[in-house]
Amino acid sequence: MASQIVETHCAGAEVINGDAAGKKKSIELLQELGLPKGLFPLDNIEEFGYNRASGFMWILHRKKKEHTFKKIKQTVSYATEVSAFVEKGKLKKIAGVKTKELMLWLSVVEVYIEESSAGKITFKTGTGLSDSFDASAFELDM
Repeated sequence: MASQIVETHCAGAEVINGDAAGKKKSIELLQELGLPKGLFPLDNIEEFGYNRASGFMWILHRKKKEHTFKKIKQTVSYATEVSAFVEKGKLKKIAGVKTKELMLWLSVVEVYIEESSAGKITFKTGTGLSDSFDASAFELDM
């Protein structure tokens, strides 16, 4: 069941159902935005939606997932619903994504690549802390 925010933004959105099609579309959107294609390493995607007019995107998948990005040894948790407002080089007002720092899970609220620091991607948490990594750490694991 989609949340209230997804319901609010789904009118006029492109909605894709199914895991393979959802993964493909999410990767295409990340490429279009100039972001690493492996930011959403999710399985069992049930629905991917993108409202180009409002810039809102969402992914619904069957169960919560924890993923460790091996190159940077960073663990990220994805809720069953992940959403964000998107624009070129940026995901903002992110919901459903947390990162583990020491023993704490912190909500990731923004992800962006600055043109001045090409090759680096920055993650900002709800506490105001941010950390930058080599963007190649978030490419698809093949």
